[in-house]
Amino acid sequence: MRDLQERRAVVAALAGRRGWLIPAVAVVVAAVDQITKTLALDHLQAYRAQPVIGPLHWYLTFNTGAAFSLGTGVTPILEAAVIVLVVGLVVFSRRVGSSASVPVAVALGMILGGALSNLGDRLFRHVPVHGGVVDFIRAVTWWPVFNVADACVVVGVILLALTWRSRA
Repeated sequence: MRDLQERRAVVAALAGRRGWLIPAVAVVVAAVDQITKTLALDHLQAYRAQPVIGPLHWYLTFNTGAAFSLGTGVTPILEAAVIVLVVGLVVFSRRVGSSASVPVAVALGMILGGALSNLGDRLFRHVPVHGGVVDFIRAVTWWPVFNVADACVVVGVILLALTWRSRA
């Protein structure tokens, strides 16, 4: 009985300290994304498909638009919108941080990390196209080219939607 009580106390203590999970996931996502983008820039030729396996190709490109290259040519507006989105995500994450379930915390971290990493590309990475985000993964020819941050944002949004739906 005492062992069970001790385990419950440990679980309760860890559950109350989940606030670290959102920034930890965000840092990992941003780091992995930036590392893979640097590798892509160092080892791939722009606009040349390199087969990987099946329909998967490496295809280095620079996206000045939003997701799926929508909004190309309005980079300053996109940068401002992403800054507002990131600030909103940080504020929201701080409010729900320690009370969020693990899936919600992971989802918020994935979204925040992906958004921060792509914003970092737009503001600080000097690629051939000013304000461009490095994209290099082409899953199939009819799907837009993307990067790790894009994939994490999409998976994070889906996870967040599924988690919230199950809570309702």
